Amino acid sequence: MLHQPGPGLSRRAQRSSGGPRVMIYSHDTFGLGHLRRSRAIANRLVERHPDASIVIISGSPVIGSFEFGDGVDYVRVPGVVKHADGNYTTLSLNLSLDEAVAMREGIILQTARALKPDLVIVDKEPTGFRGELLPALEELRRSGARIVLGVRDVMDEPSVLAPEWERKGAVDALARYYDDIWVYGLREIYEPLAGLDLPEHVHRRIVYTGFLRRELPPQPQLIRYPRLTKGPFVLVTTGGGGDGHELVDWVLSAYERDPGIPTPALLVFGPFVARDRRGPFMERIARLPNVDAITFDAKIEHLMVKAQGIVSMGGYNTFCEILSLDKRALIVPRTTPRREQTIRAEHATRLGLVSMLDGNNLNPGASRDPLEMAQAIRNLPDQPLPSKAFLPHLLEGLDRIEQLATPWFEAKLNAVPLGRVAGT
Repeated sequence: MLHQPGPGLSRRAQRSSGGPRVMIYSHDTFGLGHLRRSRAIANRLVERHPDASIVIISGSPVIGSFEFGDGVDYVRVPGVVKHADGNYTTLSLNLSLDEAVAMREGIILQTARALKPDLVIVDKEPTGFRGELLPALEELRRSGARIVLGVRDVMDEPSVLAPEWERKGAVDALARYYDDIWVYGLREIYEPLAGLDLPEHVHRRIVYTGFLRRELPPQPQLIRYPRLTKGPFVLVTTGGGGDGHELVDWVLSAYERDPGIPTPALLVFGPFVARDRRGPFMERIARLPNVDAITFDAKIEHLMVKAQGIVSMGGYNTFCEILSLDKRALIVPRTTPRREQTIRAEHATRLGLVSMLDGNNLNPGASRDPLEMAQAIRNLPDQPLPSKAFLPHLLEGLDRIEQLATPWFEAKLNAVPLGRVAGT
């Protein structure tokens, strides 16, 4: 599948097959975070290495909504989805989960064999979803590919992450297959793997890159934003939207209780918001003159730039965008099923990068005070910009990744074997 027809196709046809090849495995059972992180890395690498070929393996049903740089393509595996009770099912196929995982495993392995990547970047899950990556890792290890695990700044509480990784065999996989571990954050803020019993030689492979800076994508064409975006407004975003309905409800209740909030709000539900929830929300919004909503915007960065402030649950990608675009933000992190967003929000608030409300208010059945949210939105314009509290190297993640990858690409060009680093 080609995403840049016309001139892009001719450029691909003219390329030498000798450029570096990269495979990115995007663990994305639900949501947008893994996909958007992988896309940012892929686009930066082909921007700086135009002879590279990068394939993203993803199960996201909305991957086709995003634009990729010339040299980047994707292979979509059958999607799976996680339910509130923690169980998984197939997203679209009428197959058992085991059958879907077997299909995914086969596609991943065949892609690895056909691409013959020089560099493999695995997002978050060392063994893949339900171990689906292990056969490919075994073959890639034998072929001499450089294999890297990339993890976000916060995973979960160590007491939760350690038994989960033990059950999945993740630590054993790190020791056996991986050359490096890239943490897309700063050690000074949080150490996501500190609570794991990792061998010393695995600890030595950990590199903190800094957060992944986001740039404005090309201006969207033929997109008409709601009228209220012509003036100051607050952008409310829930990321993928599958777990954001409690935040949407709290914001709407604030504007219903306090109609004098001076700044209008634009809600972006996210592509995974349930249809039976979106309908009632739209009915409430229709009664509010200073609130509007859209379902999804693949180039939401343009709305972020326009916004006076952002209200969000504070997932990794939204947090990177808030820092990159230097926007005032109110974070209301979810506390279940992982405390990732809460840990990130607490540390960011301590550093003065954002403000925060208690995420326990997003739990089902919680009693939320509309006026507390209303006051927090009123306070947003007076909040210091994140740039007032920036740490050194905070947003140098993509630069650091490029620095790490370039010697390996040059080794490929010079036909130098890409094995494990010396002494590991």
